[in-house]
Amino acid sequence: MLSNAFEELYNRFRVHFYMQVFSKEKTFDDSLTSVEAFSLECIKSLGEPTVAEFAKMMGISAPNAAYKVNALVQKGYIEKVQSESDHREYFLRATDKLDAYYKSSYEFLQKIVDRCEERFSKEDIERLDQMVATITEEIIPELDPSHFKKSDRR
Repeated sequence: MLSNAFEELYNRFRVHFYMQVFSKEKTFDDSLTSVEAFSLECIKSLGEPTVAEFAKMMGISAPNAAYKVNALVQKGYIEKVQSESDHREYFLRATDKLDAYYKSSYEFLQKIVDRCEERFSKEDIERLDQMVATITEEIIPELDPSHFKKSDRR
């Protein structure tokens, strides 16, 4: 049944993420809380959001978002970059430290892609790619990060 297959796939990705979050706490100098790790996931998916956009996506107040952002800046995972057009506004940008933090997750995803390419035909891979793109863009549009951005930034 498709719903069971999706649930199992989702659970495996989620468990891998949790394993990475908790194992990295032991290896990185400035360990992240689980809430900070979730915040970084949202910031990365938004692609250089403002604090207000991050707050909107998380469904939290601007002061709460600012507090979380400042903790992540202090730990060196993101930096605030001042907008050239509106000097009151800052964008949140991932640092090399954040990229290093997520390196193993991206390696895991690449391993899955490699395994799929070994297991399935080129045609099946192309169809899977189309299906995943359709699911991402059309089936779950409410999670499109652009919905959380200001309209003039889309």
